[in-house]
Amino acid sequence: MTPQGAQDPEDPQSERPGRIMSREMAEQPEVLRRILDEGAPRIRETARKVAERAPRFVLLTARGTSDHAALYAKYLLEVRLGLPCGLTSMSTITAYGARPDLKDVLAVTVSQSGGSPDLVASTQAAREAGAITLAVTNNPDSALAAVSEHHIDVLAGPEKALPATKTYTASLLALHLFVESLGDTGGTGDAGNSAVAAAAPLPDLAAGLLARQDEIKTLAARYRFAERMVITSRGYGYPTAKEAALKLMETSYIPALAYSGADLLHGPLAMVDNISPVIAVVTDGRGGEALQPVLDRLRGRGADLVVIGPRAQVEQASAGFVLPTDGVAEELQPILEIIPLQLLAYEVTIARGQDPDAPRALAKVTETR
Repeated sequence: MTPQGAQDPEDPQSERPGRIMSREMAEQPEVLRRILDEGAPRIRETARKVAERAPRFVLLTARGTSDHAALYAKYLLEVRLGLPCGLTSMSTITAYGARPDLKDVLAVTVSQSGGSPDLVASTQAAREAGAITLAVTNNPDSALAAVSEHHIDVLAGPEKALPATKTYTASLLALHLFVESLGDTGGTGDAGNSAVAAAAPLPDLAAGLLARQDEIKTLAARYRFAERMVITSRGYGYPTAKEAALKLMETSYIPALAYSGADLLHGPLAMVDNISPVIAVVTDGRGGEALQPVLDRLRGRGADLVVIGPRAQVEQASAGFVLPTDGVAEELQPILEIIPLQLLAYEVTIARGQDPDAPRALAKVTETR
């Protein structure tokens, strides 16, 4: 499915800016379905092998978009399994040469390409320090997969656009299935099967979101001339807010700041006024309930508040996009939440006369230390 208004991205004569990003966003329902149909059994088996080692702690390592997927996994692991988690600072290993004791620690590295040298080096060091290493990538032949004890392929297919879209939602679903299967302490496979059943509606729901392109174009008109944006959420929606800010910045170059709702109240709220757009990602669940005081404060300040979330919340905002959350568990909603925000970044960039396929000064694989 191609977003409405875009030329067929498979047409070799199409010169429309953003045609690659458009095509890859449109592939997301198919990718999600592939993970559920083909990837789930292998993910469940990987989780079984990791569970046998009984990890006492989890360290998550990633960069950029994958870092937001890792943050989502942190919420899952802590909320669903009660496993303490941390996000690593890779420079402690790659720049400072630190070698912490990682015995019985599960080290999960998330990377679309699996080719970033710092990720490979830190994963290799973690394994040598006794960690149980797991790579989550879109490339089973990558260097990262080679140095890791375990690997999960997110099965997204080649991703050519610089702004990652389908690999992000694929990583979220793969991580969700892994965490749910990891919690199957009885080894029956029931938890993994239940996770697949709970996620089964996602491909069709994602396709429905992609079909609502006209709504996104209307929202994009609000931000064509924006000088800055604030995106906020809490709980499972917080990684979505961070990923949405990154997508807007790397495609349209609008400075977009992502804050936890709790952090927004501690100072940054002062920069919000009636001309500074605020996007609130409101999950239907405890995260959305925790965000309510922030929404009340934003409305009280006269903020230009746009809500991505349940209908009741959208109707109380200046504008918004209603998500189909009925019957969708809160921890699965981020897989849907990001899709209208990907489309928003695409449409805002097109409206500003720029090409989301070719963000300046960006590379698909970033090499850092």
